[in-house]
Amino acid sequence: MSDEVNTNEDFFPYIARDLSWVDFNERVMKEGLRQQTPLLERLRFLSIVSTNFDEFFMVRVAALKRLLKKDPGSAIDPSGLTPEQQLKEISAKVHSIINRQYECLRKEIFPGLAKNGLSLLHPDSWTVPQLDFLDAFFVGQIYPVLTPLRLEEGKQMPFIESRSLNAAFLLEPENSELSAAADDGSETPKELKVIVPLPGVLNRLIWLPDYESESNDQETDEKKALQFVLLEEVIVTWGTYLFPGYRVKESMMFKINRDADFSVDEQRDEDYIEAMVQVLENRERAEVIRMVYSRGSSSLRDELAQRYSLAEDCLYEVDGPINPADFIELTNIASLEALTEKPWKVHKSADFNEGTPIWDRISQGDVMLHMPYQSFDPVVRFFQEAAADPQVISIRTALYRTGGAIPGIGLHSSSSAFSPVVRALEQAALNGKHVTAVVELKARFDEERNISWANRLEKAGVIVVYGLSNLKVHSKISMVLRRENDRIKRYVHLSTGNYNDRTAKYYEDLCLFTCREDITYDAGLIFNMLTGYSAVQRMNSLSIAPAGLKRKFLELIEREISRAKHNYPAKIMAKMNSLTDIDITRALYKASQAGVKISLCVRGICTLVPGVKGVSENIRVISVIDHYLEHSRIYYFSNGGADELYLASADWMLRNLEKRVEILFPVQDEKLRADLIDILNDYFKDNCQASLLDSEGKWTLLTPGEKEKPFRVQKEMLSRAARDSDIPGPAKMEYTVRRSPPAEK
Repeated sequence: MSDEVNTNEDFFPYIARDLSWVDFNERVMKEGLRQQTPLLERLRFLSIVSTNFDEFFMVRVAALKRLLKKDPGSAIDPSGLTPEQQLKEISAKVHSIINRQYECLRKEIFPGLAKNGLSLLHPDSWTVPQLDFLDAFFVGQIYPVLTPLRLEEGKQMPFIESRSLNAAFLLEPENSELSAAADDGSETPKELKVIVPLPGVLNRLIWLPDYESESNDQETDEKKALQFVLLEEVIVTWGTYLFPGYRVKESMMFKINRDADFSVDEQRDEDYIEAMVQVLENRERAEVIRMVYSRGSSSLRDELAQRYSLAEDCLYEVDGPINPADFIELTNIASLEALTEKPWKVHKSADFNEGTPIWDRISQGDVMLHMPYQSFDPVVRFFQEAAADPQVISIRTALYRTGGAIPGIGLHSSSSAFSPVVRALEQAALNGKHVTAVVELKARFDEERNISWANRLEKAGVIVVYGLSNLKVHSKISMVLRRENDRIKRYVHLSTGNYNDRTAKYYEDLCLFTCREDITYDAGLIFNMLTGYSAVQRMNSLSIAPAGLKRKFLELIEREISRAKHNYPAKIMAKMNSLTDIDITRALYKASQAGVKISLCVRGICTLVPGVKGVSENIRVISVIDHYLEHSRIYYFSNGGADELYLASADWMLRNLEKRVEILFPVQDEKLRADLIDILNDYFKDNCQASLLDSEGKWTLLTPGEKEKPFRVQKEMLSRAARDSDIPGPAKMEYTVRRSPPAEK
């Protein structure tokens, strides 16, 4: 490339979106390979790799396969790759990642756990007492729950649930009499094939009693007691109980991923929930995209591949347990604390204290929380106090994900573990408040849970609005209206993350409490647009997608270009989950060419290529993978020295900017703005957990230089939260909030 700036957009480089996502999951996998990380933390990262791939195949690979069938030669990606080319590269990369993942599990993780007193025992090492115990355990607690499903030539495949674990058996008769002709003249096949789904009600890890310890050494006894086997290996070992008269010739374990990229019929307003239920039903019986299987039987593998119409590149053999996320429960064993990272303390925000009503604190000035370094409790308290306060007359909120499973971590709540936010909204309605909840039913993989929340809220008297037609309501916003001094005052909460008390313990997010009239007025306009019929209104402070958020970002980038051309300070810093929008990427390339210094922290997908001479040499891109899942979106524009800072629910992705309702909100308080600038700068200092993207599209883990001190940004955020928690908050008011409605006289 010449030294002249190339302004021809046709030559701007791009990385294929889905290949970039695979690279992200490889970075997660590499965290599991780092030997200095505690063993159970490594196991957690390796487990996340598997759950991430499940959703990736169910959504993204399914979409590519559909495009391939529709138009095999179409190039849907600015990188120029066709769906066929992308699928081929995805298969090669994923196979390589899974092979390294399982090699680490097999050669390092499980042997390391065994050395520390936690042993996964396989059938070839079971002792006689253990065999006796497992035999009785199978007969008494496993066998009655199992349902064998036969595979018959020319007949429909029995239904197998997506992502569930299954055992497959190849059987042969124990004697020739079973092959005799039947009454209809047909013969029993010499070999039969059967599938046995592993019931979700059974625990996959079966703990063995310690029969053999004769030592008085308590530590040794505890180590020997920590032995377990896998449910599937018990089922395979005693599988003959299920098939009297047959012997098991071959067996293997497998799971499938079905196409989950379905959309609801947006026109069915009168029975929208029924339409969504149909989407969930269709998803469970959709086309199979991938099969993951264990070694043991090529004939069973080929049979299932043929039945599911899967080509070789859709088959993923693993040398170890499928679904390693089921092993996450090992991190809860008290005697194994040394194998996990010491729990990070969640600090209370000094801005809130129990004696001061939350409204009084917000009235004194904006408050920002940084979760999970700071507690999520003030967010829950915002709703709980609103429900109890007799001066509060109305609550409005937008709910996207409120609780339950933690995506990518493999933890699930029980059905009775209801969201405290939902409970507070219920109580508010029962207390006579006017409560409105915009519940997004199209939150992928949370649809069923959100339908449940919506039904529950409606029964309590909450006005429930089911999102908007053809758009996902992904914004995180709530507003409380309170009577104060003969007027109604509005209090608003805005966030980069969901109202989910569980993910708030694992996801890094930022939120803002404010009663600034410009923001609260805009919040009222947004809720009117979400719940009624309203043309898009001009707003004072907030920007929303799809109406004007993308235009706002492009204008902010263009302003930096103008500042650079006039020799003013020009700089962009941004932190987000993904960067894929082509218009934004082109604008960033042009800004780089104009001399704007750009620093991007992109956790996951990044289709922009930094460091290309004449195009993106002023752009630096890093990705941080660490203890917490990076989730906040922060956008900084230097504006010639008049810094502007924003938080948002939106990434720089097409779906966020054009197909969802998202909110960008400014941070106007000077102290909070300074804090955010410090936070952003700290991310770009990380030399322990950050990876750098180069001009070839490759990621390299950063390490401290010869004279550099190690700097881990998440540890710095933790230290900052600890320091801030020691700073006294605002003075306690002379009165206290009512925690419940006044008693009737």
